[in-house]
Amino acid sequence: MSLTARRAATNRYDAVASASSAVVIRAYSTSFGWACRLLAEREREHVRNVYALVRVADEIVDEPDPTWPAEDRARVLDALEEDAYRALETGRSANLVVHAFARTARRYGIGRDLLAPFLASMRSDLSVSRHDDASLARYVHGSAEVVGLMCLRIFVAGDDAAYERLAPGAARLGAAFQKVNFLRDLAEDHDALGRTYFPGLDPATFDDAHRDTLLAAIDADLAAAADALIRLPDGSRRAVRAAHDLFRELSRRLAATPAAEIRRSRVRVPDHVKARIVLHAVLTGGR
Repeated sequence: MSLTARRAATNRYDAVASASSAVVIRAYSTSFGWACRLLAEREREHVRNVYALVRVADEIVDEPDPTWPAEDRARVLDALEEDAYRALETGRSANLVVHAFARTARRYGIGRDLLAPFLASMRSDLSVSRHDDASLARYVHGSAEVVGLMCLRIFVAGDDAAYERLAPGAARLGAAFQKVNFLRDLAEDHDALGRTYFPGLDPATFDDAHRDTLLAAIDADLAAAADALIRLPDGSRRAVRAAHDLFRELSRRLAATPAAEIRRSRVRVPDHVKARIVLHAVLTGGR
């Protein structure tokens, strides 16, 4: 095979890997998919590559199949981790999602320092059903803050000074997204997965005062993130603004929903409201 043919085959494999990541995102994340469409083409492909690996790991630990024991899930997660680390070094994997992630990670400097905390948080879901303040902080850092930092690596494209300046806001945005999800998914996490993330929260006695305390902390994270996101590059600012505002709307709807109802059902943002939020981000340029 000629050098040109070999390069074409490599490029085709890379393209198929990224296309596979896009399929994962479309299947598992509607709100993220809405916001992701606003990214510039370069950022869109690579952010999808990151989130696809995140979704695969999350599904390993969260798939609600009672016949799939935790020890078997752990072995699958271990194999995924080993493959991901190897791909960070070699740039290659037979797993298309891992291959796409590694291609992005190697291009933008996403290393084990961000990937290892994420996988540690995923692994903790197999054995930890309740958190204290310290373990929740570790979990949120690994499961959400580092994902925001991975995306920031892509957005600043090698500008280390911009990364250091914007990292606190990116981490707080990731934390806010995760905490909103914890509150929205309170019933499912407790009833289907046997987990309660917020320390001291008893779903049986969860009340409006506790809801408001949790949302005050979430809204503080969202406000801090909003101050940072206006300094993002043009290629990513509209999409991050749309994602921020989608979760801010979800926070507002949770605040208007009685705690007893949150305990029973999942609060959602209607599609027409999502469309309005996305359009506003487009028209304002994310500012």
